[in-house]
Amino acid sequence: MRNLKLLGIFCFLFIGGTLMAQNGSTMVGGAEMYPSKNIVENASQSNDHTTLVAAVKAAGLVETLQSEGPFTVFAPTNAAFEKLPAGTVESLLKPENKEQLQAVLTYHVITGNFGAKDVVAAIEEGDGKATFETVQGGKLYAMMEDGKVKLNDASGNDATVTTADVNQSNGVIHVIDTVVLPGK
Repeated sequence: MRNLKLLGIFCFLFIGGTLMAQNGSTMVGGAEMYPSKNIVENASQSNDHTTLVAAVKAAGLVETLQSEGPFTVFAPTNAAFEKLPAGTVESLLKPENKEQLQAVLTYHVITGNFGAKDVVAAIEEGDGKATFETVQGGKLYAMMEDGKVKLNDASGNDATVTTADVNQSNGVIHVIDTVVLPGK
């Protein structure tokens, strides 16, 4: 009986692929994401976002993403970066490619705090497709597919939001399974 009760509690806390800690924070990459910490502080703790954090540091964007915001960040996992052609990440991390890296990373950021409800509402208002302007200046498109939010970038790539509404002190993170890329 005790095991069934514990299983029920676990099932209640595991929501949509996101493990909720008892204190209400979200678990991402094996670490708690605290709403009282900023985007960089939380992302730095996730085992699933080490490549993203290294890229943010190499691009000189740490201070920006620690600022007041608010920001909505579509945060690709390490596995998302691994989908890129061989050598792409290594090339982007080189100092001479800093501007290109900044463009890729800021394409994942929208000014404002757009929780999952806000993104879905924008999709509904746009008759099935929402357009968001990124900090990079490009357009990122959102739509629903099989009950999940999908993003489509300017290069024709699709990403799926795998974990939504990871609240931060300066915005929100939505974890995605593919790196989105600005147009050329």
